[in-house]
Amino acid sequence: MTSIFSRPSTWVPLLILLLLAAVPFVAQATGQQFYVAFFARIIIYAIAACALNIALGYGGMVSFGHSLFLGLGAYVVGLASFHEVGSGWAHLALCLGVCGFVALVTGAISLRTTGIAFIMITLAFAQMGYFLFVSLKNYGGDDGMSIAKNSRFGPVDLSSATSVYVAAFIVLVLSIWWLAKLRVAPFGMVIRGAKQNARRVNAAGIPVLRYQLLAYVMSGMLCGVAGLLLANLNAFASPSTLSWAVSGELIVIVVIGGLGSVFGPLLGAIVFLGLEEVLKTWTDHWMVIFGPLIVIVALLGKSGIVGLLQRFDPRRKPATQPAATTAPAAAAGTANTVKGAV
Repeated sequence: MTSIFSRPSTWVPLLILLLLAAVPFVAQATGQQFYVAFFARIIIYAIAACALNIALGYGGMVSFGHSLFLGLGAYVVGLASFHEVGSGWAHLALCLGVCGFVALVTGAISLRTTGIAFIMITLAFAQMGYFLFVSLKNYGGDDGMSIAKNSRFGPVDLSSATSVYVAAFIVLVLSIWWLAKLRVAPFGMVIRGAKQNARRVNAAGIPVLRYQLLAYVMSGMLCGVAGLLLANLNAFASPSTLSWAVSGELIVIVVIGGLGSVFGPLLGAIVFLGLEEVLKTWTDHWMVIFGPLIVIVALLGKSGIVGLLQRFDPRRKPATQPAATTAPAAAAGTANTVKGAV
């Protein structure tokens, strides 16, 4: 068995996580607090991309409406703060409850369709949320709303960029660990199998729609947590967070990093937001350069950045078992997996 240090697709993302853990200390030593806020934004978008990766990467559900959950998470903090509620635990409970309920309702409706219809329905729900919050003039309308009371979790107050950074980094590490476990769990195998051929999974007696809906709900709730962290980082909640462009950015991040991969959302967020920030310092017309670069990165590897790194991984030697014994063993393994999933 090869060591993880011989596989760039594993040790490169782990090294990046280690470097991200050192950012607050380096920023404190150099007096460059801007980098804490900048990398905190990258981490938060990586969390939102992890959430979308469950639906899109694992389940093949091309959702163009995940900005809805990101915005809901942000507005939970804003509205609670407006009504003098500063408890972070209350914010988190409301965020998970609201995003979970909205994802359940919108997912149950959207999953009745597939393909372009699913994309358009999820987009429509996100736009409905956008126009809803724009119409709330008492809460700032299209100008958004400032957050006077940041989330407080006991002695921990998310009122500074450093505290938000630490909280977001912990959530990101837990999200990546969860994605890795979910990918090989029976539940993850069911939604990944449904992505390849939903009819076959249904024929095995597994209710695909139920599994897909649960995956969509979990995805929406995790994306809401990212919105909660984003609102605390900016001390502001804006309807622009719910726009279709944000959903598009999350999809691009997941695709660049690698669809269905564990570390793809992290790598995609770093490349996407990092390129954007660098190009902005060079020219006001950075989008003209940014677009083709994203296309080139996407075309270089069908599996994104993770796929590119996997090309340098040592190849495993194929098993030397006879075909007569291999086929029954594979069939038995598939049967056991389906039974465990049910």
